[in-house]
Amino acid sequence: MNKLYLLGLLASLLYLPALADSPRVALQDKQIFIANLMQQMTLEEKIGQLRLISIGGEEMPKERLIEEIAAGHVGGTFNSVTRTENRPLQDAAVNSSRLKIPLFFAYDIVHGHRTIFPISLAQASSWDMQAIAKSARISAIEASADGIDMTFAPMVDISRDPRWGRTSEGLGEDPYLVSRIAKVMVKAYQGDSLQAPDSLMASVKHFALYGAVEGGRDYNIVDMSPVRMYQAYLPPYRAAIDAGAGGVMIALNSINGTPATANTWLLQDLLRKDWGFKGITISDHGAIGELLKHGVARNGREAAKLAIKAGVDMSMHDELYRQELPKLIASGEVKQQEIDNAVRDVLGAKYDMGLFEDPYRRIGSAADDPADTNAESRLHRAEARDMARRSLVLLKNENQTLPLKKHGTIALIGPLADAPIDILGSWAAAGLPRQSVSLLKGLREALGDQAQLIHARGANITNDQRIVDYLNVISFWEPEVVQDKRSPAAMIAEAVEAAEQADVIVAAVGESRSMSHEAVSRTSLDIPASQRALLAALKATGKPLVLVLMNGRPLALQGEQEQADAILETWFSGTEGGHAIADVLFGDYNPSGKLPISFPRSPGQIPTYYNHPRIGRPFNPEKPDHYTSQYFEEPNGPLYPFGYGLSYTEFSLSGLTLSSRTLQRNATLDASVTLKNTGQRDGETVVQLYIQDITASLIRPVKELKNFQKVMLKAGEEKIIHFTITEDDLKFYNIHLEQVAEPGEFNVQIGLDSETVQEQRFELL
Repeated sequence: MNKLYLLGLLASLLYLPALADSPRVALQDKQIFIANLMQQMTLEEKIGQLRLISIGGEEMPKERLIEEIAAGHVGGTFNSVTRTENRPLQDAAVNSSRLKIPLFFAYDIVHGHRTIFPISLAQASSWDMQAIAKSARISAIEASADGIDMTFAPMVDISRDPRWGRTSEGLGEDPYLVSRIAKVMVKAYQGDSLQAPDSLMASVKHFALYGAVEGGRDYNIVDMSPVRMYQAYLPPYRAAIDAGAGGVMIALNSINGTPATANTWLLQDLLRKDWGFKGITISDHGAIGELLKHGVARNGREAAKLAIKAGVDMSMHDELYRQELPKLIASGEVKQQEIDNAVRDVLGAKYDMGLFEDPYRRIGSAADDPADTNAESRLHRAEARDMARRSLVLLKNENQTLPLKKHGTIALIGPLADAPIDILGSWAAAGLPRQSVSLLKGLREALGDQAQLIHARGANITNDQRIVDYLNVISFWEPEVVQDKRSPAAMIAEAVEAAEQADVIVAAVGESRSMSHEAVSRTSLDIPASQRALLAALKATGKPLVLVLMNGRPLALQGEQEQADAILETWFSGTEGGHAIADVLFGDYNPSGKLPISFPRSPGQIPTYYNHPRIGRPFNPEKPDHYTSQYFEEPNGPLYPFGYGLSYTEFSLSGLTLSSRTLQRNATLDASVTLKNTGQRDGETVVQLYIQDITASLIRPVKELKNFQKVMLKAGEEKIIHFTITEDDLKFYNIHLEQVAEPGEFNVQIGLDSETVQEQRFELL
């Protein structure tokens, strides 16, 4: 046990002998321990604790990093994935540095560590909180077993512009759904105690409003009214903080003219004073230096000053804190208290993670290191397969094309049919493509010798070499986008020949994973032209055409909707993706996923989110009028709405009733509806509750999701579904940013998606 910890514990016991049985003792122990430690620290050592350095980065080779750690100049590192990487760094901290303050180790564990679960957007499509919690808990178990203490997750940025590449990393467009998931993920990552060896501290990101960047262009500005901020974009971060997230990663964007990294209102007034956050704040990669490019700092000195005063505790990829803070303290431009506040947060995070008690809590001893870090036994395949199946969304199924029969001949065609890298999706942590199950492999194993499977590539992801070169520059695996050297015509000819031999065509098309990632915003949401040409040729064969989509954002699918007999949205489904997709294609699993984000018909319709504010001249498709808000070139509204998803069975809703036509404040109202499985198969669906505020002091959305239940019913079974509505469900932020429920009438809407609903009305008194 660390000597400093013992000193702090002894001091706390001497200071609080009368409170030995009080729940406050642990908190007092922490405060006194940190105060005791900080009294012994030099300014240089304090500044060292504010530096988060990348393992293996060019800016800090490993040899230099160990020297910096031993000198007390580093507080934590990130981008490591094994105990053997972390142990010598921790050795340098606890054996060679003067005060022996341990490091913490962080990593981007967004949707799995070694076992890669479906991307976040896919997991949100499950609307299944238990399954999402299980995937996050397993991620924490695997990552902590590799010596990692903190994850930069969950990513809870509301995204209503699918051109943004990081849409794949988030959880969709709706504040209620994203908030529910944020809470679940934080609790699952952190477990029952942050001090447990299998816990990960959650650092929620990107604070704040990153998903609202202008034009969907990564790193861009955000200019937004406070009311919209509070109502639609801030709730998921607040939910994560209220769930106990120990960390916050600060966004790269500006907010109403002030970069988040220099935003005192955001980091002090809102986060700490209003929300009561007491954890650690961390800049995004290089963000403090970027204050110069934002144009709010003339030089590195001003950038460091702005960041520390705003409340940025830890500088990721730091040079400026190390270089500039000593001079800023000496000149009086930065107060010692401002440095101390940040240091206290960093030490507090380490205390909470149990690192002062045991710096090797998650690293363990060398004797216990796995013989093979990438051993198959370290994966959780069954859980990944289950999560992936729950994430798939059936968008179209004309004439019951799906499920497929396990006989005859099936042609599997497309550049994503055999793509073990792409199926992992972005931010795949320590996941290995060689351990992932491609769609080709999944179908082969599902069919065995029961049917013939013919495979042809058919096309490259894209024929635009400029795009290929760009994607390979930003890829984590080099190169990720590998071109078939044959001509497009030759590949299509091979695909058509295969299709003509088959009873049904399964076309795996969409995006490479590198097309749905950081720094890959798009102007078009189309499937690339090379693949569209392939689909046209396959359609011309007259054979039934099933599209298996792989993508990290909503795509514009008007043409594909007309061409395909069935469309299955699989997103990027992770390590067990090929098996999970095969399970659904052949009917061994009945799909139940629902969209957490609307699919526009074209980019010109963006933003296309379901809970948009009401307007004075709304378009009514049943009674179209020229002088209403609409586009005239194509049908209005999304191609697939929020909450939409089909099943291999049929469900009906009937008999929406309210327990009362009025709701007293501090009382409850019951809304009930009968759900029946009217089809021939057992299945799950998501019953969704929306509320519309009819008249208010501010313009309110056309509807807002307020609750949902995922329900399994056997064929022919019916069940009454109950929802409890309270005053809190009716609250919104008014012009004074007060959260209020105003008296008046409200519509309750219940449906299986956001558009097709039953409705009843009540009044809040």
